[in-house]
Amino acid sequence: MKAEDFRFDGHSPCDLTELPTGAGNAKEDKPKYQARTAANVEEMGRLQDAFYADGREGLVIILQALDAAGKDSTVKHVMGGLNPQGVTVHSFKQPSAEELAHDFLWRANRALPPRGNIAIFNRSYYEDVLVVQVHDLQKTYRMPPRTTDVGQGEFFRRRYRQIRDYERYLHENGYRVLKIFLNVSKEKQKERFLERIQIPEKNWKFSESDLKERARFDEYAKIISEVISATATPDCPWYVVPADQKWYTRYLVSELVTQTLRECCHEYPALSDEARARLRECRRQLEEY
Repeated sequence: MKAEDFRFDGHSPCDLTELPTGAGNAKEDKPKYQARTAANVEEMGRLQDAFYADGREGLVIILQALDAAGKDSTVKHVMGGLNPQGVTVHSFKQPSAEELAHDFLWRANRALPPRGNIAIFNRSYYEDVLVVQVHDLQKTYRMPPRTTDVGQGEFFRRRYRQIRDYERYLHENGYRVLKIFLNVSKEKQKERFLERIQIPEKNWKFSESDLKERARFDEYAKIISEVISATATPDCPWYVVPADQKWYTRYLVSELVTQTLRECCHEYPALSDEARARLRECRRQLEEY
């Protein structure tokens, strides 16, 4: 399958339980896909150089997933070919007191990159309609009753609309938003959690809270499906990619990032005749001295 096969743009609903989590028949051609990933990473570097020089568009890459789906390793292995000078990585964890005193999009908006740069959001403002919804945390917000006393369903429908509006705003102001959900199976998550417990070098990755969240795996899957269906648009679609085999996940993510960079403005700035004349003069001086 191609990366585009995992696209949701609002024309059809998403149901995680019906979507693949594994590589399927692609397992037979694993070396081929690994070679394609390496080629994509190399091309990403070339495209980013021109994208940075052009400076007319910004790119936000959102990675969402349940625990142990491989977000960190995806960033490491796929984005490693990008020039760090033009990339920032933001991990959105539990909001601070300052962040809670602002609207829920405030901290994400602060992390937007300048045009010509790329921001990678390891989790994002989507946590505010996922974790918050699963744990019913909106009741703890210090907000006026007119915003909170509307029922849980209406509260989050409003947030879905606000997210769609925000992403349309970004698109209309020169930013592309690439949204990727890494779809890991319940069985593979269990396997990776056990690895984190059994391998000393991975112990630091495991927390007892992971078990509490895992107990709500099916609830998360239902709400994630709803969130993707409600916030996928033609300009800012979602891509729900299988995450049980990391080599396949990396291939698909590298395809998506490469294709997005191809679609961005990436022309090296053209010099005026006057500027070219000055360059020729500089060259002459350098060659003489």
